[in-house]
Amino acid sequence: MADLRGRVHRTVHGFLAVQTELLADVSADCAPLVHYVTDLMNGGKRLRAAFCYWAWRATGADDDAAIVTAATALEFLQAAALIHDDVMDASDTRRGAPSMHRRFAALHHGNGWEKDAGHFGVSAAILAGDLCLTWSDELYTGSGLPPRSLARGRAVFNPMRTQLMGGQYLDLLEQAIGGSRPHDALHRARRVTHYKSAKYTVEHPLLLGASLAGADDQLLARLSRFGLALGEAFQLRDDVLGVFGDPATTGKPAGDDLREGKRTVLIALALQHGDARQRDVVETLLSGEPPGPADIDILRTIIVDTGALAAAEQMIADLLDRSRSALDTATIDETARSVLLTLADAAVTRSS
Repeated sequence: MADLRGRVHRTVHGFLAVQTELLADVSADCAPLVHYVTDLMNGGKRLRAAFCYWAWRATGADDDAAIVTAATALEFLQAAALIHDDVMDASDTRRGAPSMHRRFAALHHGNGWEKDAGHFGVSAAILAGDLCLTWSDELYTGSGLPPRSLARGRAVFNPMRTQLMGGQYLDLLEQAIGGSRPHDALHRARRVTHYKSAKYTVEHPLLLGASLAGADDQLLARLSRFGLALGEAFQLRDDVLGVFGDPATTGKPAGDDLREGKRTVLIALALQHGDARQRDVVETLLSGEPPGPADIDILRTIIVDTGALAAAEQMIADLLDRSRSALDTATIDETARSVLLTLADAAVTRSS
């Protein structure tokens, strides 16, 4: 619909062409910064941009190149989050290719440069992520939307970025805390999901698009309910794929979340429903050195045997139902309603 994916793609590349020229004025040596970001942004589902655009259209607002540009700003925010997330998790791959810090480390190693290639890779990736964060704001501000619209959107755009960073910190904190606070593990895991993913993946993009169009409080409340439930379901699907997904489809190694010791909702459910022996095995394997292939198979078996996987799938189904019902009686553009419901289904039935 509206060729949105293609338009976002063209906006990304047009903007990066300008940034390439700007960095060329600094030095030709800066070329990898834009080149590697371009490669990263060639992939992705463009879900955040889609939710933003179709929330705009849900208000009855017409198609406009400016809203596509503003929605594209969210893709750069996502790129920044992915680059920094891979650094924090020491992830080797992203979307089937080396992660940003690994690419820069390989550049260092391949040229035989001095000092530590790993440190160079991490440092350069942090800068690339910072650039994407800066570019996100630049695209939003220069989208071409009227100042009054942009001011309304700032009430969403600014808190979205701050809360995303708070959610990222909570994710780090959970790995540091480990199993020392088992009594509220599920609550804490869902809180990480709420702020690290649910709000900035679905709810905030929806509220941004609708706010830019001047939506009333009633529509904003409906979109918020739709987005929060769907965003949590989206992340739960990510949790399942992070353990059971096909690497050829997900672009990440099988069991990557387990290898990184992620304290996801799926793990919290396994700890909640498992017996003492199963809980002890999970804590032991997640708290020490990264588990190997045999350990990951053990963890997968426990997740299935405790009923954690089935419980997660039921949560996903319930959250999707709750999300869809939020739009049942909402007074919105019918084409936008249809697209948003289709996006909701796609967000939770995906395999990558």
